[in-house]
Amino acid sequence: MSEPWKVTLTEISLPESDVEAVLDTLRSGWLTMGPKTLELEKAFCDYTGSAHAVAVSSATAALHMACLAAEVGPGDEVIAPALSFVADAHAGRIAGGETVLADCVSPAEPLMDPAHVESLVTERTKAIIAVHMFGYPADIDALRAIADERGIALIEDCAESDGGKLRDGSRAGTAGICGCFSFFSKTQLGVGEGGIMVTDSEEFAAELRKLRSHAMTSVTWDRHRGHAETYDVTRLGFNFRIDEPRATLAMARLARLDDELGELRRVANAYREHLAAIDGIEVPFPDEWVELSGHFAFPVLVADRETRDAVRESMHAQRVQTTFYPSLTQLSVYEPKRPEDERPVAEEIADRHFALPLSPTLDDAKIEIVVDALTSALACT
Repeated sequence: MSEPWKVTLTEISLPESDVEAVLDTLRSGWLTMGPKTLELEKAFCDYTGSAHAVAVSSATAALHMACLAAEVGPGDEVIAPALSFVADAHAGRIAGGETVLADCVSPAEPLMDPAHVESLVTERTKAIIAVHMFGYPADIDALRAIADERGIALIEDCAESDGGKLRDGSRAGTAGICGCFSFFSKTQLGVGEGGIMVTDSEEFAAELRKLRSHAMTSVTWDRHRGHAETYDVTRLGFNFRIDEPRATLAMARLARLDDELGELRRVANAYREHLAAIDGIEVPFPDEWVELSGHFAFPVLVADRETRDAVRESMHAQRVQTTFYPSLTQLSVYEPKRPEDERPVAEEIADRHFALPLSPTLDDAKIEIVVDALTSALACT
């Protein structure tokens, strides 16, 4: 067995109060889409200032549903960033349309480039999926202007930005037709699996609720409370429901989210201070965006892929865990078939970056271990 990590990529810990809350829910005898789900949705509306929230089984399901509710279908196109998780690119295709990948602004701003998005829009474009990559805010104002001018749905993927803010200080997820958040373990609201969607559109929310549960006109909790005796099914729908234990855990974590984001800002600022003096390292995003980010990851850039791989190998030998995220064009399923499908900026960022350990519990001693390991690794390249 290999030695354990000195510093892991992330640390997941649940206080005993979270465990007890989940146990109480298990003891309640109601295990899926009931009162705890409704409480979570109300709490998320309050937190984001949105009119409606719909809890679901994953952020991937949320993106799929958002495309369907935006009426994406055969012949339609959805623009998604080339540097993101594959769920963004899959969403439009699963809904029946085609995905078109947009390049990034620059290595210093590894986010969807609005100018490139605009060049990709055609009469077939039905939706734009904006991703707050690594937790940092995309240029939503520019993307919303493109979408509004052409009657295109703007969907925000906030899976890496739980609790994050947009550049104007408003909550992430509130600028487009809907925002999709994740409860995956690595996120700041991690419960294992799950997600939630917010929207100010009553019509859009109603469509999402139908799609979530087989497009039934009532669900089991409605009938249990005597609000309905039976149901109809009005279209094709899915089992994208969230269960009550996960809703309970997500609500408990939501109550601590701002405090945990404060600790993540502490870690991010400490890294930035340490790394400013190290040659060969670039830290993307402006310093002032630390206050806006949901801090899913702390990316750094080195000269090239060869350097990245050598540095990561050295850091792993020193028992400090890192990771990196490929460009979608580097995955077989989205490999470019034509030169015009290549996304050179996204691919450069993918080759040059890696993410350092990041969690609210990372103390000064562990930050020093990470920085020392990085400094030592760079010295050997």
